[in-house]
Amino acid sequence: MLKVLMNADAIGGVWTYAIELIAALSRHGVKFVLCSTGRRLTAEQRKAVAEQGNVRLLESAYKLEWMDDPWDDVAETRQWLQEVAAAERPDLLHLNDYAHAAADWPLPVLVVGHSCVLSWHEAVRQAPADECWSTYRDVVTQGLQKADVVVAPSLTMLEALNSHYGPFKHSRVIYNGLGGRTDTPSFPKHRRVLTAGRLWDEAKNVSAVIRGADQIDAPIVLAGDALLSEGRQSTRDNVAYLGRLTPQLLGQEYATAAIYALPARYEPFGYTPLEAALHACALVLGDIPSLREVWGDAALFVPPDDEQALAATINELLNNPDLLNYQAAAAQARAQLYLADSMAANYLTLYQQLAMNANSANHQRSESCVL
Repeated sequence: MLKVLMNADAIGGVWTYAIELIAALSRHGVKFVLCSTGRRLTAEQRKAVAEQGNVRLLESAYKLEWMDDPWDDVAETRQWLQEVAAAERPDLLHLNDYAHAAADWPLPVLVVGHSCVLSWHEAVRQAPADECWSTYRDVVTQGLQKADVVVAPSLTMLEALNSHYGPFKHSRVIYNGLGGRTDTPSFPKHRRVLTAGRLWDEAKNVSAVIRGADQIDAPIVLAGDALLSEGRQSTRDNVAYLGRLTPQLLGQEYATAAIYALPARYEPFGYTPLEAALHACALVLGDIPSLREVWGDAALFVPPDDEQALAATINELLNNPDLLNYQAAAAQARAQLYLADSMAANYLTLYQQLAMNANSANHQRSESCVL
């Protein structure tokens, strides 16, 4: 039975990924010690962990590598993880950030690159990150190059990591997944458009949906933080701001919306389009390489900063029921490629390979000492 020490931040999609993977691997007898970082968990997040029978949760609010002045916290996090590893004696370390892989670990180290500042900066700001990120660049490079294996949730993301921080010892793509939802939605679809995310998030770019709202021939629903970066709330007559929703309530919004729009500038995989597709939403997404890789012809794509093209594409779907139904069915079918069980099977194989290689190396060292 494998035992894995994993860290995960509580701020974004990494948390969803961690819980989905832990839940799916419970069916294979894998045990986890999960160390949370970034901020204190919400009650909903603690509940999600408590529902899993194969995980022990250790909680912190240490800063992450990309936050302001994080390095004292990063050092404390590394010491904490080393103490946990010494006490728990896991078979391997699964890191969902970068810096801690550079430490000397007596066990195999797998690092998953969900996103990074340098690729974010190029995609969102259309320019390389400036010199204030030089320490970050060096720390991430050291961690990724020392890891036994680097995993990314798309080939696009893996290529970006390799370009900025490579070469790596070993690397591979394992697409993210969600628990399968193959049943017909239990709510009728309505003529409305859903988008989900923080309005101030430049990468997800949900603000483009709001900016184009006056040109869209249907109500728009925004699930997430509706404050702009300067603290103002955006106002549009045909936009409903729902705020942050529980997973259950957000699921109902996916189930009833006809279209899910995410004109992202940067999205290495994208959990919200996957959730929407599993609920039979037609997808209108930012025309970026990662989303084209994941969704192929099962989504419609628009330039992220072209609100007119976004509105025209959404209106075309709204006014053509056959096309809308076709795209919804295509998205739901494509989503079956990204189920949690498939993700878990790939990670289980990788975990077993790492553990077996470590055991073989330890055995060879033992024989060498005897001789």
